[in-house]
Amino acid sequence: MTASVLVGQTLPACNIDLFDDTHLENPYPNYKLLRDAGPVVHLPDLNITVLARYKAIRYALDNWQTFSSGDGVSLNDLLNKAWTGTLIATDPPYHSALRAVLNERVSPRQIRKLTEDIEAKAEQLVDELVERGSFDVITDCAYQFVPPIILDLIGFPKEGSENLLAWAEQIFNVNGPDSNKKMQEAVPSLTKMFEWLEKDCTKERVKPGGFAATIHEAAERGDIRPESVVPLMAGYSIPGTDTTIGLIGSAIYLFANNPEQWQRFCENPDELMRPALAEVLRMESPVQWFARVLKQDYDADGVVVPAGSRVLLLFGAGNRDERHFSNPDHFDISRNPMDHLAFGGGIHGCPGQHLAQLQVSSLLKALARRVKRFEVTDTPRRTLNNTTRAFFNLPIAVF
Repeated sequence: MTASVLVGQTLPACNIDLFDDTHLENPYPNYKLLRDAGPVVHLPDLNITVLARYKAIRYALDNWQTFSSGDGVSLNDLLNKAWTGTLIATDPPYHSALRAVLNERVSPRQIRKLTEDIEAKAEQLVDELVERGSFDVITDCAYQFVPPIILDLIGFPKEGSENLLAWAEQIFNVNGPDSNKKMQEAVPSLTKMFEWLEKDCTKERVKPGGFAATIHEAAERGDIRPESVVPLMAGYSIPGTDTTIGLIGSAIYLFANNPEQWQRFCENPDELMRPALAEVLRMESPVQWFARVLKQDYDADGVVVPAGSRVLLLFGAGNRDERHFSNPDHFDISRNPMDHLAFGGGIHGCPGQHLAQLQVSSLLKALARRVKRFEVTDTPRRTLNNTTRAFFNLPIAVF
């Protein structure tokens, strides 16, 4: 795939298809083309503008008044409407009320209370996997670890929740443009998920004390609107499942292909855990992009994007920007890139990031005590998703 900058237009333009399978398999060459094309780049086929450089994306995340989420963060009206009333697609002042509900349960202080239980689960699972000697990181490890924790914390009824994982992947496909085949094929899953949440996840049927119950109780008190209950349950449970699974796969793949980094990590996992996780997130952002709508003209180094434009923030591109990160395609756990873009930022920073990091760090800590090196035993396949980056399978042996 090639890109050409079209001369003589207000905005530089490229013919890159961000939703083509070739791009989804390996987006990084195209991301570099977009970064080199200009501070902002127009994609004529989709009629959207993209930000691929770190500085521009960070500015957008920190300036919600200009880069608004209130008109949706997707590329189609269907999902933008469905996400109405969620944290990710709401601006202040209502955003503050929604955030307060989840902060009761997902603040760092609250998540720390879960550490002992989640680490015990990780120890048990890793014991079983290491005993086997070889396993699939996705199906045997991440799938067995993440969904049960998420479901228990949220407190959904058991019946129907077995579909959560499949729904999670499909919802991120619906995020794409409405002309996209993956988007169109995923729409039925979106419908089924919202129907299940509305009919089966009522206050009477969710687990007392769970996240879902907290959301219902906030609506009863009048802290949030009743119509926000279902999308808020969806907006926390679905993204938190699929993206954490993707992060686990990326972490082990990167360590398997950089054994010297794993050796360094194993020597001092407590000290290196935070920078190592940050580097995995920088290298392979689980969510590659979200959109915003400009509420006023945006001047990017003299290139003006008019108000009303839908703008794509390419987190995966910004995290590989050589203007901000030296040698950005190299995996280095001593880099400590705590300013990465993988969790978004500003008021819309990912609310589930502390839980996700606890789950991944618990697995890595357990593995570091038992595994000297990983070996990828067969060619892994990626899940080609419109929004997320993850493996479909990742067969490994441990030594």
